[in-house]
Amino acid sequence: MQEKLFVMSQYLAPQLGLSRLAGRLADNDRVPALKDRVVRWFIERYGVDMSEAVDADPAAYASFNDFFTRALKPGLRPVDDDASVMTSPVDGAISQLGTIADGRVFQAKGQTFSLNELLGGDAERAAPFEDGQFATIYLAPKDYHRIHMPLAGTLREMVYVPGRLFSVNPVTAANVPNLFARNERVAAIFDTEWGPMAMVLVGAMIVGSVETTWAGVVAPGTGKVSSVDYSAEEPIRFEKGEEMGRFRLGSTVVLLMPKNSMSWSDNLQAETVLRMGRPIGQRDD
Repeated sequence: MQEKLFVMSQYLAPQLGLSRLAGRLADNDRVPALKDRVVRWFIERYGVDMSEAVDADPAAYASFNDFFTRALKPGLRPVDDDASVMTSPVDGAISQLGTIADGRVFQAKGQTFSLNELLGGDAERAAPFEDGQFATIYLAPKDYHRIHMPLAGTLREMVYVPGRLFSVNPVTAANVPNLFARNERVAAIFDTEWGPMAMVLVGAMIVGSVETTWAGVVAPGTGKVSSVDYSAEEPIRFEKGEEMGRFRLGSTVVLLMPKNSMSWSDNLQAETVLRMGRPIGQRDD
């Protein structure tokens, strides 16, 4: 009953307005005393391990978002440099992973969502990932919220897709149809030695915004799908493990790979906890 009420409240809530307001408040640096109280409450409420942060002092952060996107101590997340291994792009937990079947990506409890819709409704953009592999990774509030490259690659295209802003926690994933192709999102398409790779950064309730290292904060557009083609520009190249983006109030990454390009590690399943830089898959020979 509680789960149904939680989900129903999200349908009724002014998702966009609440989320944009939360984003503005999280960026506010004018009332340090209030910011400090909120940060300390958040640390205690969600069990954030500040010993991992470069600066463990909650008062050292200029705003809540500055704290939320905090850096980790150097060397704390070593990246496996084996060229035949894909590494986790984030700290988080597996929501689902497996094979894309008939253009559908598994969500939870028999629910699926459209690959084509996830990538903005462009069949040509989605085609390389048909029958390929996917991994959906959920970042909890306590997690490190910077996003890193699981493989070295060159940016080809960035796509902004407008949408709703449901929560993306396991309860909502199990009860809201088409969730990850329904929420606002930013898809980054890369060319790698393993073939094309898509990293879809999915927005959620109270998520202030999504940020990439090459474009900054990706602001909502006109309500239409918009894309930027980087293929004709000077290449934007990322090494494996390099930061490519941040969630400014947390969410989910959907990672897509082509058919016959790679296999997920045997030890991975729903709810497996991940750490950025550790192996999650291997290249198919």
